Amino acid sequence: MFIKLGFATYNFDGQMMKGKKMTLNEAELGKDYIIKDVDTQGDEEMESFLFSLGCYSGESITVVDKKRNLVVSIKDARYNIDRELASAIMI
Repeated sequence: MFIKLGFATYNFDGQMMKGKKMTLNEAELGKDYIIKDVDTQGDEEMESFLFSLGCYSGESITVVDKKRNLVVSIKDARYNIDRELASAIMI
């Protein structure tokens, strides 16, 4: 059984079910995710910047820290990105 809350679907254990998209802002610390989409709403500069970081569909990403901004690990590097950029990254 599952419960639909907003955009995500959760089972009764509170675990998000696979196959559902969420933004990087909703990610759990230390958990590996696969980027499903990067939706910059036509902002080519933002899309180019994220691509230069290695942030594109199919790539693995991990949120290392969440405070004012997010520290993410992509490949063998860590980056500090703001919440606006994180909201464009669907996992």
